[in-house]
Amino acid sequence: MRAGATDARRAAVLGSPIAHSLSPVLHRAAYEELKLTDWSYDRFEIDEAALPGFFAELGPQWAGLSLTMPLKRAVIPLLDEISETAASVEAVNTVVFTEDGRRVGDNTDIPGMVAALRERGIEQVDSAAVLGAGATASSALAALARICTGEVVAYVRSEARAAEMRQWGERLDIEVRTADWADADRALRAPLVIATTPAGTTDALAAAVPERPATLFDVLYDPWPTPLAARWSMYGGAVVSGLDLLVHQAVLQVEQMTGRVPAPLEAMRKAGERALAAR
Repeated sequence: MRAGATDARRAAVLGSPIAHSLSPVLHRAAYEELKLTDWSYDRFEIDEAALPGFFAELGPQWAGLSLTMPLKRAVIPLLDEISETAASVEAVNTVVFTEDGRRVGDNTDIPGMVAALRERGIEQVDSAAVLGAGATASSALAALARICTGEVVAYVRSEARAAEMRQWGERLDIEVRTADWADADRALRAPLVIATTPAGTTDALAAAVPERPATLFDVLYDPWPTPLAARWSMYGGAVVSGLDLLVHQAVLQVEQMTGRVPAPLEAMRKAGERALAAR
C-alpha cells in the first residue's frame, strides 16, 4: 500500500492470549530481509472490550494489524471495508491502514492455506475431510471451496456444530456432509485431511493412520509434530504444518502492509523454525 516507505512505520499483532504468537518473529524477519529498518512490529494483549479504545488511539504511523482470537469478528464493526474473502467467513485477521486513513480488513488465512497446500503440490482434490468445527474449520472450508471438486466430510462432536458446518458449506458453495467424531478414524482415508482441532484432540487417531496415507494438513505448530502428524510422516504421507500456514498467511500480510512483493517467504520460515526450536 505504501511501497518504498522509509518513514518510521508500526504494525502489531493483537489478541488474547498473545504471548505465544510467532507473528512478531515472522514480520520482523521480513522487515530485516526487506531492509525496512524504520519498521517495527509488536504484540498487544487486547480482548474484545479493549479493541475499540486501542483503535481510537492509533496514529498515522500505523501501517497494519494482525488479529488473532478472539478479535477476528469483533474488529469488523470498526472497519471501513472488508474483502470478499473475509466476508465469506465473517473473520478478519489482517487490517491495513490506507494512505487516505481508511481501515481495510482482509483474511489471509484462507489464501494462506491454499498457498501452503500448493507448495506441497496439492492443486486440486476430488474430496476431503475436516476434523473439527471451530473458526479454523470454516476457513478450511473456504480454502477447500477453491481446490476441492467434490464432497467434504466434517467430523464433529455435536449436532449443533454439524449444523454450523453444513450452513458454512451452503454459504461457501461447497458440498459438506457431517459425521460423528466417534467415526473420525474414517477421515484419515481421504485424499486430504485438514485437522483444525486444539492440541491433544487428534492424538488418539494416530493409531488409525492407514498404511498409505495421502495428505494431512495439521494446523497446529507447537508442540510439533503432533502424534498424528508424526505417524502420518512415518507411513510416508505428505504433511503440511501449522507453521506452513502461519508463514504463508504472514507473507500476504507483509505484502499488504508494506507494499513490497514478494515478501521473503524462506527468511520468514527459517525465523519461525528457529523460534520454535528455542522454545
